Amino acid sequence: MKFLIIAVWVSVAVAAPEHFLPETYGAPASSFRAVSFDSEEVVPILRDERVQDENGRYSFDVETGNGIIFSQSGSPDGPDGAVVSSGKYSYPAADGTQVELKFVADENGFQPESDRLPVAPTFPHPIPQFVLDQIAKAAEEDAALAAAEVRASASSLSDRYAVPQ
Repeated sequence: MKFLIIAVWVSVAVAAPEHFLPETYGAPASSFRAVSFDSEEVVPILRDERVQDENGRYSFDVETGNGIIFSQSGSPDGPDGAVVSSGKYSYPAADGTQVELKFVADENGFQPESDRLPVAPTFPHPIPQFVLDQIAKAAEEDAALAAAEVRASASSLSDRYAVPQ
């Protein structure tokens, strides 16, 4: 029993924070013990405009000091009053270029549009010859297996229904 009480006290002592959070908001960290709040950058909010009416329509525009811009608007114009929204956001990439993404979210789902999104190759794309050869070989093997099964089935039937002489 004493061991259990000591174990509980030790776990409480280990879990206790060494300091309290500062008055300003900083990005959350995986462990407060590993954070030095003196070294965290505080990013100012330059613009934060939000509008929402009683009919469910809304819009907001947010801009931060580190180049992130996000704007979105929406309304319950979808089927069965579902909210249809559209907007765009942009942020500076590591190489300094500005990345922008526009989107629409409606009954067809989330539809992003950006020149930075990956694009699948156009179809029909050329199929390498080794792939075509492998497909042909697999078709030959399937046909040979099917023919062998038909012969085995026919042989089994002839043995079963053989007419005695």
